[in-house]
Amino acid sequence: MRRTSFLVRFICIGVLLHIYVGLRIIPDLPVEPIGRWLAASWLVLSCLLIPLGMLARTIEQQPFADRAAWVGLLAMGFFSSLLVLTFARDLMLASLLTVDAIWPHAIALAEWRTGSAAAVPLLALLSTTVGLINARRRARVVTIEIPIDDLPRALEGFTIVQISDIHVGPTIKRRYVDAIVDAVNRLKPDLIAVTGDVVDGSVPQLSAHTQPLARLSARHGAYLVTGNHEYYAGADAWIEEFRRLGLHVLLNEHVVVEHDGARAVIAGVTDFSGGHFDPAHRSDPVAALHGAPGDVLIKVLLAHQPRSAEAAAEAGFTLQLSGHTHGGQFFPWNFFVRLQQPFTAGLARLNGLWVYTSRGTGYWGPPKRLGAPSEITRLRLMPGDGT
Repeated sequence: MRRTSFLVRFICIGVLLHIYVGLRIIPDLPVEPIGRWLAASWLVLSCLLIPLGMLARTIEQQPFADRAAWVGLLAMGFFSSLLVLTFARDLMLASLLTVDAIWPHAIALAEWRTGSAAAVPLLALLSTTVGLINARRRARVVTIEIPIDDLPRALEGFTIVQISDIHVGPTIKRRYVDAIVDAVNRLKPDLIAVTGDVVDGSVPQLSAHTQPLARLSARHGAYLVTGNHEYYAGADAWIEEFRRLGLHVLLNEHVVVEHDGARAVIAGVTDFSGGHFDPAHRSDPVAALHGAPGDVLIKVLLAHQPRSAEAAAEAGFTLQLSGHTHGGQFFPWNFFVRLQQPFTAGLARLNGLWVYTSRGTGYWGPPKRLGAPSEITRLRLMPGDGT
């Protein structure tokens, strides 16, 4: 019932936003009436395609479901840019009207109206095309050095490769995952961290496409924590499947890694929202350290959402690796992420805790990335300067 209510609200808001774009852009387009009718028809079609794209994973018939997802999610990405650019155009026209009121006839308002109306859909199409290329190419490797005070000499240069938010689903399939796994293995990491949101669908739908994860190879193994999307897709079934693939799933627990005579604690918590789906999966950084040896100074926490950081800092962790945010994925959503999460992307410091937030290795929803490139993150532990 709640899901249906959300969907109805989503569609209603979407229709209103399409009407806004239509009223603001179509009358000013420098085209013949037939062109305006075509533009209006596209907006009507977009109102239908976007919900279809969102619901495509509930459709069992293949390949129709995946094709519907592609069309609907591309339409969503295009309309998102169209909406933002329409709003920006309105702000620009309001400024020009103010200038015209102060200095009459100083600018050609009519030309600005028609020119900007034509520019909006063209720029939206350009941004969608560039965003699609960015999203579909394999994530780049980003190297980050983490300065840690009192780091044991044996752990200097200890390398963790992090992947996050792949979102295997209607538009991300086995070949995409294969390319990620190949790139990770080429880095020859000491340890691999998979920080949640691996999938967007059920085990029967996607197990063939997550199979490449079984090839992940690191000296001390690959460790995984759940993200919120695992809970949407059936977390218990996926946890069993990830373990079948050879991944070490950490559910509010830890392991002690011995590396050339030094030790480090690698812990993981369930997603920050996990307790809403299953009380037994309430995220608990303190529980994740229960029983850890007190003489091990280096404690790394895998936590899908950055907002686990406050509890992680209080629990005494050295480093937290997170994802979830996608770095905003594309403008303007990077600004909205900051309303929910303390960190959007990159390396940050919270009291004595280092927090690294990945922009994600795949994408969610529209196959589109602008200003927030996907990443495979190579993190190297390095001695701090003592400050």
